[in-house]
Amino acid sequence: MNEHLQFDGLNYEAFRRRATDPSLSRHEKVGFPDSYREGREDAIFGDLLRKIPLLREANKTVVEIGPGCSGLPIAMIGLCEAQGHVVTMIDAPEMLRLLPDSPALRRAPGRFPDECVEILHALEGSVDAAVVYSVVQYAFTDGNLWRFLDCALSLLAPGGHLLIGDIPNRSMRNRFLASEAGHRHHREYTGRDEAPTVSFGRAAPGEMDDSVVLGMLMRGREAGFHAYVLPQDPALPMATRREDLLFVRP
Repeated sequence: MNEHLQFDGLNYEAFRRRATDPSLSRHEKVGFPDSYREGREDAIFGDLLRKIPLLREANKTVVEIGPGCSGLPIAMIGLCEAQGHVVTMIDAPEMLRLLPDSPALRRAPGRFPDECVEILHALEGSVDAAVVYSVVQYAFTDGNLWRFLDCALSLLAPGGHLLIGDIPNRSMRNRFLASEAGHRHHREYTGRDEAPTVSFGRAAPGEMDDSVVLGMLMRGREAGFHAYVLPQDPALPMATRREDLLFVRP
């Protein structure tokens, strides 16, 4: 069976169940095959830090929305301890229980944004660095993407940064697969000497594409934030089909 099939159609409730499933690895609990993340989280975290240099400063207010329980939130907690930050992590209680205790960590259980209204009100306008990594696609398919984005932006203090990272983009994937590099990748991946089938100009319900990514960028700009589309480090496992959005409050 294709190992990727078990990762289709995930949502908040599915992740709650996965968090308590002892048969799953930490990567599988957060929606990835081990082959996509094992040994690569240092590179992912390094790419994140290059995009939010504020995290390398001292005594900042940090928020991570949907951190899960892999090595990435553990690295974030360690960084916050070292730099004197306070980090609030918002996720299902089942996921948050899998994270280590730390004086730098504040757990905020609940689905963002509707189940954590009090903590959001307390943090509004005060956050220096906010991270949403490999999460926004679930707000797109199983929630209200625009409310999610609006509430995340409302947290930022002046000068604050919000990174919405690892956004799957069907348009970007199609462009890659239509290229010679994409053809080589497809042949190596499938073991068959054939080009992938790629269709342009057709909607794909349930999948994010350029229209969604650029719509998020424009919504942030119209709300008064600087916004940028950023490529991932080529060493990252899905850099050919995922990209990041960075929002900065002036």
